[in-house]
Amino acid sequence: MESWLEELLSIKFCILYVFLGSTLFLHFRGRERLKLSRQILDHSTISGPYSLLMHCFSAVRAQPYAEVEQFPELAPLAENWQSIREEGMQLLARGDIRMAEKHNDIAFNSFFRHGWTRFYLKWYDEVLPSAKTACPKSVALVQSIPSVNAAMFALLPAGSRLGRHRDPFAGSLRYHLGLSTPNSDSCWIEIDGQRYSWRDGEAVIFDETYVHKAKNETEQDRLILFCDVTRPLHFAPLRAVNRFIIRYVAKVTATQNTPSEKIGLLNHLASAIYWQREFFQSIKKKHRSLYHCGKWLSFAGIAYLIFFVLF
Repeated sequence: MESWLEELLSIKFCILYVFLGSTLFLHFRGRERLKLSRQILDHSTISGPYSLLMHCFSAVRAQPYAEVEQFPELAPLAENWQSIREEGMQLLARGDIRMAEKHNDIAFNSFFRHGWTRFYLKWYDEVLPSAKTACPKSVALVQSIPSVNAAMFALLPAGSRLGRHRDPFAGSLRYHLGLSTPNSDSCWIEIDGQRYSWRDGEAVIFDETYVHKAKNETEQDRLILFCDVTRPLHFAPLRAVNRFIIRYVAKVTATQNTPSEKIGLLNHLASAIYWQREFFQSIKKKHRSLYHCGKWLSFAGIAYLIFFVLF
């Protein structure tokens, strides 16, 4: 009996060490980093072991930006950027590029507070019916490229920004194609301290697991095609695992353009508990120390529950 308990305890600590190691790897990767206290509680830490695996076997060099030429299958998007822009501008004119109406877009809920809006074409292989109707050319283009897992029109209005953050899923890279941009250095995204400014008809690919931020300091809105592209990997079994995650697991974050479209399980939960987040944010504004104390106590309680009670 004692030997069984010792073995179980060893497994628990192995899991804990894996999470600690992957968290430190994420934290010290690159030149820019979040505060360690924020990184520990960040959503990217939850998927840290998977991210570490993806980075170790990545066929793309470990750097903030990847070379677009490494992804020749994406060339049709840039070649047809004007027809994509035409459909995007029609959506924009109708007011269809907007934030989630019911706080059910867990992947981007925090972005909406700063003015960022979107219209989904597909989300991890699920094409949205509203996109098929509103922008059939753009949908056909992204569907013709198997490595494009998700695609949307993304608007960063004049004067808007996205705060410093890192994304949690390392199984993909991010592709941006400028459609209607200020064509100015004052409208930019910064990946690990390296700045890029969008231009009409030009594409960029970057690793969103590095710390990044964006800002539109001009008086013109910026519209791009925003895609998640499968990360090239060296090891065939790992590629199969990543395909499985993309096909079946990532769909739990699916969201909608219109109320009639289905949403994933995580977004059902996010919508249901959004009021709790608002409550805690109100505490943070009035009693910052109390908020942080409660957050760390909650984190410690969850960690204890996972490692010493449930497992």
